Formats: sequence, structure tokens, C-alpha cells
Amino acid sequence: MKARQLGRNGPSVSAIGLGCMGISFGYADKLSREDGIALIRGAVERGVTFFDTAEVYGPFENEEVVGVALRPFRDRVVIATKFGFNFDQDGKQLPGMNSRPERIRQSVDASLKRLGIETIHLLYQHRVDPGVPIEDVAGTVRDLIGEGKVRYFGMSEPGVRTLRRAHAVQPVTALQNEYSLWWRAPETNGILDACDELGIGFVPYSPLGKGFLTGAIKNELPAGDFRATTPRFQPKAIEKNQAFVELLKRVAAEKQATPAQVALAWLLAQRPYIVPIPGTTKLHRLEENIGAADIELTASDLREIDEGASRLETEGDRYAPAQMAMVGREAPAKEEA
Repeated sequence: MKARQLGRNGPSVSAIGLGCMGISFGYADKLSREDGIALIRGAVERGVTFFDTAEVYGPFENEEVVGVALRPFRDRVVIATKFGFNFDQDGKQLPGMNSRPERIRQSVDASLKRLGIETIHLLYQHRVDPGVPIEDVAGTVRDLIGEGKVRYFGMSEPGVRTLRRAHAVQPVTALQNEYSLWWRAPETNGILDACDELGIGFVPYSPLGKGFLTGAIKNELPAGDFRATTPRFQPKAIEKNQAFVELLKRVAAEKQATPAQVALAWLLAQRPYIVPIPGTTKLHRLEENIGAADIELTASDLREIDEGASRLETEGDRYAPAQMAMVGREAPAKEEA
């Protein structure tokens, strides 16, 4: 597996990581604990060194699975996790966000225990908390880095101004936002420009459009699958958005590849510091995704994809309104909180 550096001063990781959420959270076909561990260890055996989880996945269960699975390989992998959602003392998730300094510290201590590690390699704020100045968040993570509990600071789906304010307090190593051929907002909202300028790595989540760009989704999704609640995965949208899959299929046929591999290779070609984290519950899909790192798209290939995509319009928002309100959010100034 080829390696990439996450940002100017971040860790070197496999060019394609593994998003572990779907192993135990969010989809109808969740894996058993044993099968989840086996899949993660299969990824390590195939050269993956970058693994992504979060306390809210489960909640908590996903971190435990990741921790057990990677215990024999701690010196060979980079583990990223996230804080920021709200829980009560009994671990029940509450509405809204919570990035108060005391809550960040509680989250980090609990994540360290569940993951079975002494230092979290990369700690993301999962979503911006509209009630806490980002300077307080970044300052708390800076202190945790000084204490050896965290190595690198990351953010997920912040507004550009908030990203810059955080970076001024504690350098942001990596930014995790949704980015794929059918969600290209980071190209136009200033996020990738900021990463270029500040030397921040970029980790696209849902790089396969939550599985859609594989071409495997053609019908209504089953109950229990979070995608079924989103506008982009309603029957009419599924039908119209097949045009993106057809575009990828045309290029894939020329490259003797799959649509998923072309979608990932396209992302890798956008910036040298981009590291996608596709998720899967199937070993053959994992191998397919990893294979994308060896696909070289020519300037002609990239032009064909861009020109084809420019004639397409995605049907439906990527999230329901409540979740859309959490992305691109700006944190309050200190005097406003």
C-alpha cells in the first residue's frame, strides 16, 4: 500500500484508510463483534494503517471493537477518533453537541480506555458546538497534546472561519469532511483552499457517496439503514443519481477497474494529502477499495470525469435538515458564548 502524509506535519498513513463506523453502527448489515475484528485485522494484513472511529458510533461499541482488533498492531497503525456529541452520566446520547472543555477531557479518557491505548493519534471535534468558542476547544486539545493523551488535532465539517480560528490556537493536522464525485462542496466553499494554505491534511468521509457510487444501490434501502432517512437516497433520487454511476462505469471499463475504484482514484488525484476512508463490512469490498491506490488516472481520464460530472446535478441533500444544520457551522466568539 502506498503511503501519504496527512498535512504538512502529520503522520504518514496508508493512501486509503478504513472508516469503521459501518461495522457496528448506521447500517442494516452490521457485523458481529468477532466478524468486525476479523475485518479490521484483514485490513491491516493488506496494508491499511489508518483507522477511523468515534465515541458516538454505537455509541461506544465501535471504539471497543477497533481497540480489540488493533491491539496486536498498535505500533503499526494510526487510530483516529472523535468527540463532540452529548451524553448523560449513564452514556445515553442527548440532543445537540457538547464540546465544553470538561466534556472533551471525559471523552478522551473514556476513548483511551475503550481503545486500549495511551495516546489517541488523531482526535477530531466531530461537529462544531455552537455554544462553545472554538478557541476553548482547540486550547483543551492543545493541553491534552501536552499531557501526552493526544498526538494530533483534527476537525470535521467546520466553517472556514472556525477552522482558521482553531488552527491559530492549536495547529489542525487533518480535516474530515464529506467529499466525493457527487458532493464537491470542499472545492468551492474555501475548505480545500484553506488546507492548501495551512498545510492541513484532508480525509474524505463517504468517499463513495455512502456506497452509492459503487453501483450497488438501485432500490429502496431497508429499515435500520440511516441512509433511508436522507433525501439523496429516496427512490426518485436513487433513480436520477444513477447517472453518476454510469459515468464512473464508462471510465472504469477503460481502466479495467470498478466504479468504486475510479471514484477513489479520482479523489486521490485531487490533492497529494487526501486520504479517503471508505467503509465496508465485506472483505472483497475492502480489497476492491484498496486496489484503487494502484490506479493511475491520466489527465484525459480526469478531464472526462470532470466534464461528465459538470453536466450532472445531484438529486437530494446529503442529510436530513437537522443533520445539514450541523455542517459548515461557525463557532461563536468568546464574548458571545
